[in-house]
Amino acid sequence: MNAILSKSRYLIILAVMGTLVGMIALMIFGLWEIYNILVLTVSNHDQKDIGKQLTFAFIEVIDTFLIATVCYITALGLYELFIDDALELPAWLNISSLDDLKNKLTSVIVVVLGVVFLGKIVSWDGSSDILNIGASIALVIAALTWFLRNSSTKGN
Repeated sequence: MNAILSKSRYLIILAVMGTLVGMIALMIFGLWEIYNILVLTVSNHDQKDIGKQLTFAFIEVIDTFLIATVCYITALGLYELFIDDALELPAWLNISSLDDLKNKLTSVIVVVLGVVFLGKIVSWDGSSDILNIGASIALVIAALTWFLRNSSTKGN
């Protein structure tokens, strides 16, 4: 039974591969969107609000890249934790525990939420209540922060 349980950790490679495929798909999609944005900019250069449209479009692409980054960090973290901890990575990306992975992912999620809110602000037309959206995002960020501080297994 020990041998089966020991070797079963390699099943995590399925999650690593799936997450990497997701990251690659998001990166390709983001690059495609940048290409489309540039083509539209060149073809519609006489529009008076093109700056606002460009800003909003690039914020959405940044959001896509940040989510791709979440996928990448997840893949690296799972691989490092379950398969091989000898990956050559920058020190800030080394993951030695599930808490490390959780902290890194939560940090990126907080940034994604900030970018989402920025996108809402840039595209805001005054018809919706932006305060409710901002308050909701702030509550989620506060909950994530509380969760990280109170669920840490430091010293356990």
